[in-house]
Amino acid sequence: MRILAIDTSGKVASVAICDSEKLLWEKSVYTKLTHSQVILPMVEQALSESGFELSDIDCAAVANGPGSYTGLRIGIGAVKGMCEGCKSLKCAGISTLLALAYNCVSFKGRIIAVMRARPNISYVCIFESDSRHITRVGEDRVAKDSEVFAQLDVSAPVMLVGDNAEYIKQEYFADCRNVITANAVNVLQRASSLCLAVQADESLITSADKLEVSYLQATKAEKDKAHSDKQEEVK
Repeated sequence: MRILAIDTSGKVASVAICDSEKLLWEKSVYTKLTHSQVILPMVEQALSESGFELSDIDCAAVANGPGSYTGLRIGIGAVKGMCEGCKSLKCAGISTLLALAYNCVSFKGRIIAVMRARPNISYVCIFESDSRHITRVGEDRVAKDSEVFAQLDVSAPVMLVGDNAEYIKQEYFADCRNVITANAVNVLQRASSLCLAVQADESLITSADKLEVSYLQATKAEKDKAHSDKQEEVK
């Protein structure tokens, strides 16, 4: 199966093409959330330099959250547009946290994907890795850092990955050798890890009309509306 993967969930814009278990092309750019300017040119570059047309791709995988509200919408919109333009193309929405765990799939032990949501609050999910396969221990959630990490069992090896990994390490496990952070190459989002997730679980493949964003928390527009509604009720 040939997979084109796009990740726009954070400050990195990343595109990859995988064929079976071979990585054919990958590029990641630290964009500081200017995904709308770079992601489609990166897709075009990936296809051109790999010698493929969009019709040669079996599945377009995309990070569907959690992450940047705008970034996620850009990625999802790009994949929906590609599927509309190429009717044979399937798609897959992959948890950003699951993809981050696949960055460290060769690690044997517990992997905790952690992304900053707000001060002292993170998007987090815990996984187990046998150095070849990733297994969920829990569901993606948004939680206070102290609730997740203050009493965490670290008697066995733990790998932290994601944009909040270094902060969590220094804040809660600075002196614990069993807790390490992913290296600079793998600590942030990589599109190739979306490919790994699809290859491991083809049930993630769906049609474009079923592709949705998973924010895990209310968007700013939803929060503003809720606040406005509450103000109206007070009046």
